[in-house]
Amino acid sequence: MTVGKGKRPRDPNQLAKWIVDRSTGQIPEEPSKPAHEPGSISEYMAAIGRKGGQIGGKRRLKTMTKAQRQRVAAKAARTRWKRRKV
Repeated sequence: MTVGKGKRPRDPNQLAKWIVDRSTGQIPEEPSKPAHEPGSISEYMAAIGRKGGQIGGKRRLKTMTKAQRQRVAAKAARTRWKRRKV
């Protein structure tokens, strides 16, 4: 019913059932992770870096001119086709 790491259901009916189950104790609470698990800091930083990179690429495209975008796209296409010849 839930997706991922304890996310609440998006469907209103499933959400209502989930809330009732949680409040009556039929679904156990998810144990919270300790703040300093081995590797947790690096995993967190990797996730933040990915998110920032995704946002940065979109903002970069908004500030680029059409000619700059075409140049970047052509370079990316050349690189992709170069790899495929191997």
